[in-house]
Amino acid sequence: MTIFNSVFTWFMKKRIHQIELFMKYPNEVQEEWFEQLINAAENTEWGRKYGYKSITHLEQFKERVPIQTYDTLKPYIERMLRGEQNVLWPSEIRWFAKSSGTTSDRSKFIPVSEEALEECHFKGGKDLLTIYFNNTPNARMFTGKILTLGGSYQVSQLSADTSFGDLSAVLMKNLPLWAELHRTPHMDIALLEDFEEKIEKIAHATIDVNVTSLSGVPTWNILLFKRILEITGKKNLLEVWPNLEMYFHGAVNFTPYREQFKNLIPNDDMYYLENYNASEGFFGIQDTREPGEMLLMLDYGIFYEFLPLEQLHDENPQTLTLDEVVLDKNYALIISTNAGLWRYLIGDTVKFTSLSPFRIQVTGRTKHFINAFGEELIIDNAERALEEACQQTGAIIRDYTAAPVYFNGDECGAHEWVIEFEKKPAEFERFVDILDETLRRINSDYDAKRFKDMALRRPIVRKAPEGTFFNWMKEKGKLGGQHKVPRLANNREYIDEILKVMELVG
Repeated sequence: MTIFNSVFTWFMKKRIHQIELFMKYPNEVQEEWFEQLINAAENTEWGRKYGYKSITHLEQFKERVPIQTYDTLKPYIERMLRGEQNVLWPSEIRWFAKSSGTTSDRSKFIPVSEEALEECHFKGGKDLLTIYFNNTPNARMFTGKILTLGGSYQVSQLSADTSFGDLSAVLMKNLPLWAELHRTPHMDIALLEDFEEKIEKIAHATIDVNVTSLSGVPTWNILLFKRILEITGKKNLLEVWPNLEMYFHGAVNFTPYREQFKNLIPNDDMYYLENYNASEGFFGIQDTREPGEMLLMLDYGIFYEFLPLEQLHDENPQTLTLDEVVLDKNYALIISTNAGLWRYLIGDTVKFTSLSPFRIQVTGRTKHFINAFGEELIIDNAERALEEACQQTGAIIRDYTAAPVYFNGDECGAHEWVIEFEKKPAEFERFVDILDETLRRINSDYDAKRFKDMALRRPIVRKAPEGTFFNWMKEKGKLGGQHKVPRLANNREYIDEILKVMELVG
C-alpha cells in the first residue's frame, strides 16, 4: 500500500501540472484536439463523406457537418453494433454504452472506443483521484476499498463481437488491475442484472469490508445504504464503515440528496466530489471543495461546441467555442469525440460559472423543461426553488417530478408537482408558497405568467407515498445504473403514470 501511494503521488503531481496547462491555455488545447480528431477520422466512412481530408479550419467543419442527434447517427451505430468497423471512428469498437437518461422505452447505444476508454473515461477516473488527493493531503482512501454501485452488461445479440451495457458496467469490465484490486464488491455481484438482488447481495458482501469511499448515483446509493443499516441494525454508515471519507457522485443534481447523506454519514469532514461522466464522455470534475460547479476537462479527446438555447430549433443554428461563451447563459452541449460522435447534441444544458478557468454547472436537459404557457421552467430553477423550500420548512426530498396542468374551461393552467419526502415539511402550505415565490423570483417568465393567476395559478403539490418512484421505475424496468426519474416534462405522460402508481401504493 505504501508503494502504491508513492507511485500515485508521483502521478498526481505530474497530472496536476497538465491540468494547470489546459486551464491556462484552454483554446489552444481545444484547437489541438479538433485537429487530432479530424485527422484521425479522415479515412473513415464518415470522414470521407464529409471530406475531412480537406478541412483546414473549424468553420469548414461547421459548414460541412450538420449538428447530429442519436436518431441521425443511429443507422451508422446499428451497423457498428453488427460488427462493421471504420464507420465513424478508425479503431475497432467492440463496446457500446446502453444509455437511457429518462424512462423512455428507446435505448441508445453509444460507441465506446479504446481511445474513449483510456483517454477519456479512465483518465477522468484517475483525475477524480488526483484532484481529491491534491485537495486532501491526509487522504487515506487507498487503505481500504471503494464501493461501486453500477449497472449490468450483456453480450449483444446482433454480433458475437460486440457487447453493451450500462456505462458503469462497461467501465468495470475493462478496469485496469490496480483499480479492480481497490474495488468492492466482486464483479459477479456488481454486474448482476436484477437490481433488487444486486442491492441485497452487495449489502451482505460489503458490511465487513473496510470501505473508505463510495461511488454511484445518489438515488440508488441511498437504497443500498438503508438496506445495509437494516441488516446491521446500525444508526449510520460510520458505524458500519468507520474509515469512510469520500463519495464520488454524478448523473443527478446532488442538492436534493445532501441532507439525506448528512444523516446517513454524520461527518463534517466527509468529502463529496461531483463528476460529469455520461455515456458519451467524461466532461467535468469538481476541482474545489465548494459544491455547485465543475472544471470542464479539455484534454480528454473531446472537442466542445456550445449552442445558445434559444437557437436549439433554428434551421441554421450557430454554435460557439470556448472563447465565445459568456457567464450564466444556458447552452446545449455539442461534442465531437474520439469514439466517433460528430457534432453530437447530447441533450444536456450547461451554463458557465467561471471563464478562467472554464467551470460549468449542468442546468438540465434539452427535453426536460416545462414551457406549456411560456414560463420556460428548467431543472436548475426547480432544484433551487425546492432547496429553498426545504431549508425554510425542514423538509428533505427523496424524489420528485413536475408537469403542466392545462387550461380547463375558465380555470387557468398550473404546474403539478409529485414529491416523495424523506422528511415532510413542518408546514406543507408554507412549503408550497416558498416553492412558488422562489420560482417567481428566479424566473421572470414564470413570474409574468403567475401575475394575478392570469396564465398560471399556485402550484399543485401532491405528497407521494413512500416507494412511489421506486415502484414506478421498477415497473418501467429502469432500476439502478444511470437511470433517473425525469424531473420536468412538458407533457403529462410521466406524471399521469406516477399518479396511478400513487393510487396503488397509497
